Amino acid sequence: MSVVTEPKLISGNANRTLAQSIARRMSMHRGMSVGLVDARVERFNDQEIFVEVYENVRGEDMFIIQPTSNPANDNLMELLIITDALKRSSADRITAVIPYFGYARQDRRTKARTPISAKLVANLLTEAGVDRILTLDLHAAQIQGFFDIPVDNLYASPVFALDILHNFKGQTDDIMVVSPDVGGVARARELAKRIEAPLSIVDKRREKAGEVAGMTVIGDVKGQKCIIVDDMVDTAGTLCKAADLLMEHGATEVHAYISHGVLSGPAVERVTNSALKSLVITDSIEPTEAVKACPNLRIVPTAPMFAQAILNTWSGTSVSSLFETETLTPIYEGLYSRD
Repeated sequence: MSVVTEPKLISGNANRTLAQSIARRMSMHRGMSVGLVDARVERFNDQEIFVEVYENVRGEDMFIIQPTSNPANDNLMELLIITDALKRSSADRITAVIPYFGYARQDRRTKARTPISAKLVANLLTEAGVDRILTLDLHAAQIQGFFDIPVDNLYASPVFALDILHNFKGQTDDIMVVSPDVGGVARARELAKRIEAPLSIVDKRREKAGEVAGMTVIGDVKGQKCIIVDDMVDTAGTLCKAADLLMEHGATEVHAYISHGVLSGPAVERVTNSALKSLVITDSIEPTEAVKACPNLRIVPTAPMFAQAILNTWSGTSVSSLFETETLTPIYEGLYSRD
């Protein structure tokens, strides 16, 4: 059996900025330069994807950094084809690092004659030759069970807790964590526990998919700084309505901490003109210029966490240790003070 000396990173085109940031963080940890494997991921004129790896990867521990964000189908195919290229080049182990797992919202059949696309994607990745998955805040935790290979699902909440305690230092007595729906209560409760804050819920009723018929606040938010927490924001319609409703019920400020900033369609304009004082997202999806220019939107980095998770996976040490704020504090020391 070959001896694996160093983890090797390769990236598709979905979020090369994040991939390069992860490589820089790993260079700091390893004390040696860690770069992305030299490769090209291109398209023929008919948009077929072609991959060529220029470096020897035989017997190597490979990590493909590729979120399957918009355009989801193109980025998913890039991930599959890179995997096939590495598998056929005799890579020892292939880990797909998927900061944003596309198709995760299709994790069950909501009506007759509909697919479970998340399971299909899991099958595609496994059959392509992926040996394990490293991802962030899956839309539904049960998706881990769709795979017959190991899945490490990291959480943004420890990083969000660090950010909140840093940016609201001395002002945490009147913070209220809010779940934007009943289904997200567990996620909101986890963050509330980390920052020792109470919990409230916005209960919404839908007449049909994509349309909210009514919203109700469960809990007293009067005089509170409300922090909405969720796993993704797409068109931001529901998020902005929830912010308006909380202000109507007496909240002094409304902020939102969302793991994945999909931010499609009119989302950026809605956030800009909304009652949200700030929207904080991670860089799991590469932000567009419009997202970067949004005055009340801020991006927190995930590269320190992913770099440590990759090193832990490579060395066979605990990845679940990164679920704890105490573990992440020294990793994010340059961004958030300890006191």
